[in-house]
Amino acid sequence: MIIRKRLAAGVCGLLAAMAVGLSPLSATADEPDTDTSPKVELTLDVSGSMRARDIDGQSRMAAAKRAFNEVLDAVPEDVRLGIRTLGANYPGEDRKTGCKDTRQLYPVGPLDRTEAKAAVATLAPTGWTPIGPALQGAARDLQGGDATRRIVLITDGEDTCAPLDPCQVARDIAAQGIHLTVDTLGLLPNAKTRNQLSCIAEATGGTYTSVQHTDELRDRVHQLVDRAARPVVTPVATKGAAQCLDAPKLKAGLYTDRETFAEHRWYRVDVRPGQELRASVSIGADRAVNDDYGVLLRASTVHGREIVRGSEAGDGRTDVVSSGLRYPKAPLASADDEDTPGAETVCLQVSNSFSAPASVKTDPGLPVELTVDLVDGPDDASDAASFGLGRGWWLLGALALTGLLAGLVWGWISRWRVAVWRTN
Repeated sequence: MIIRKRLAAGVCGLLAAMAVGLSPLSATADEPDTDTSPKVELTLDVSGSMRARDIDGQSRMAAAKRAFNEVLDAVPEDVRLGIRTLGANYPGEDRKTGCKDTRQLYPVGPLDRTEAKAAVATLAPTGWTPIGPALQGAARDLQGGDATRRIVLITDGEDTCAPLDPCQVARDIAAQGIHLTVDTLGLLPNAKTRNQLSCIAEATGGTYTSVQHTDELRDRVHQLVDRAARPVVTPVATKGAAQCLDAPKLKAGLYTDRETFAEHRWYRVDVRPGQELRASVSIGADRAVNDDYGVLLRASTVHGREIVRGSEAGDGRTDVVSSGLRYPKAPLASADDEDTPGAETVCLQVSNSFSAPASVKTDPGLPVELTVDLVDGPDDASDAASFGLGRGWWLLGALALTGLLAGLVWGWISRWRVAVWRTN
């Protein structure tokens, strides 16, 4: 019995050691970057319609206050949070005055939970629904710095301050290239409200959520605040040129731009010998567009000779169209760094064939997301054959070998236990 326990313990120790040794990630890989603090502004509709008592037996305003209090208790310490209201102060009928009724209730900064809750407690449903002006104000509140910035808009109705179109305001915010995302939540929304809030969110790369209950509102707002604290990646704003000679030079990374309908834009990338350029582009249809559209991503030399291209076309309703390409540059012994003569400048052309109905505004242009990656190319035929997994082949092989050894050892232990049992 003692021999059996020692043997089993030894096998477990061996397998645990092998698993730790094969792990490709270090313990510090998920440590957050504390150099910059994300910013979030909760923008709450306090218009008269928030008096309606149709959310879990209470008014929409009461449900929002309760959700806010619980969210404020759970805000991560590194998030700088603010609160803005719309329709909270002017109860009259003058449209011009009512459409200016938006103010910052709590400034964006380190959160004093008690003070923020006290400010929310004073709110009472009052006036109009100036969503467009509120978005403009919230964008100003979040100015400055390179941190993640997010507006979380909670409303129960569509904007009442036309002709200022809140969807167009969102497009203008996105066109500034400040990486500000607007997420929208509709409280018991009708079809018009859903369409407007969806348009606002799509224009900035945000999300739209329909809310029916208090706990749904609490959970979604908390999720969005938490998402701001843990962003996946922050894209870099750039502006393509009309020709390659004037194009910005990009390194590996994620970039955003705006491109007008049926426009060509150029970017440049230096590819060293032995590297492979991988690029992809996505263009979002953030407004109504005509059928028959496409996107082209083309790589060429500075002299105009085409190297490779990728394209995608469609016909019908779409949100995003994407394409990509790969260009491996042959190795050159003299290419030791980026400044050597062996580095080649590759021109990337991004084109689209979108068009829009006459009633649709084409300014600003469509959102473009361009990904550029530079990796070491395959050295020989065997590397090329395993390109899909790259250097992960060794890990796959090691895991397979570990499983084989574990199966053999476990089978030997089982046979030994059966033999001991028969002997006894």
